[in-house]
Amino acid sequence: MYDQWSEVVVVLTQKTNTDPGIKGMAQTSARIAYGFMCLTLCWGVFTATGWIKSLTGRKALRSSHMVLGILTLSFGVVHAMSFVFLPDGFTLAQISIPLLPGTLARHELGVVGLEVMIAVALTGGISRFSSYRRFLWIHRLAYPAVAITALHSFFGAMANGHLGLLWFGGITLLVPVVLLTALRFTPTRYLERLGLVEELV
Repeated sequence: MYDQWSEVVVVLTQKTNTDPGIKGMAQTSARIAYGFMCLTLCWGVFTATGWIKSLTGRKALRSSHMVLGILTLSFGVVHAMSFVFLPDGFTLAQISIPLLPGTLARHELGVVGLEVMIAVALTGGISRFSSYRRFLWIHRLAYPAVAITALHSFFGAMANGHLGLLWFGGITLLVPVVLLTALRFTPTRYLERLGLVEELV
């Protein structure tokens, strides 16, 4: 029995020649995670501000925001783990410990971005046991995490020679994220003057 398990471990950890398939899986999971990340942040802004609360209840908004966040993290973890199985791939330490010596800066950006998002997701589950201000401060770390991950995507597309077409799609998804983030932190009085929100009586 022990010999069978050791053979499975060897097969899973040895450097195989399935580079194109695993590389394709890494790229596809990265693109899907990027799309869900942008959608999660936009939906989170809608949830926090209540701008589309009239379409559905606040509980439904929060639940769908959580589902989008889980999908983002799932595809992000698949993307990171697929690099372990590449012939010239990384070790588990390189994809889980940020700022290790010998790791390229673009990969470190991905590790930091993903781990901050995981921390934000975990603290979301314990929000009822801490103060709302502390929860909000930690949850807002998702904004710099998205920026860091977008930089990781940009440098990754550049390194793989896919910058032209893929980053055009990446910028298209990033524009609403940047716009909604800017609106989210703009004081309400300015939004009222511009007519973007109704003045409360």
